[in-house]
Amino acid sequence: MIWLLIPATFLFMEFMAWFMHKHVMHGFLWFFHKDHHQIEPGFFEKNDVFFLMFAIPSWLLIMFGMLAGNDYRLFIGLGILAYGVTYFLIHDVLIHQRFKWFRNTKNWYVRAMRKGHYVHHRYKNKEDGECFGLLLVPMHYFTEAFKKR
Repeated sequence: MIWLLIPATFLFMEFMAWFMHKHVMHGFLWFFHKDHHQIEPGFFEKNDVFFLMFAIPSWLLIMFGMLAGNDYRLFIGLGILAYGVTYFLIHDVLIHQRFKWFRNTKNWYVRAMRKGHYVHHRYKNKEDGECFGLLLVPMHYFTEAFKKR
């Protein structure tokens, strides 16, 4: 039953990502996130530093969980890792297409997530914005994408 911590942590991470995005990235760490909302030359962004905010705790939880005989920390760390991989694939590959892998997808769920994220990027200031989540965006984006399929 301890393995259920993986999907539970994964689901919790969507809330954490929303919270961090709205209150930290668009808050006191806007300096690092700002270049993600403004087109600048180059492949890397200062915003990429946020990867470490999730990768380091995941790594530490996995490591200490394994050192303690595969206790609960391992499974929480794996849940964070799973969310991180999902975030990378959806945010950097499907939405922003930093890697040109799935450019022409017609999937309605992917289209809804893209639309929500693009609406979020209309705002160039840290105080403005909407749709801070990744996997869960407002229902009207899903409805609109589903009708267009």
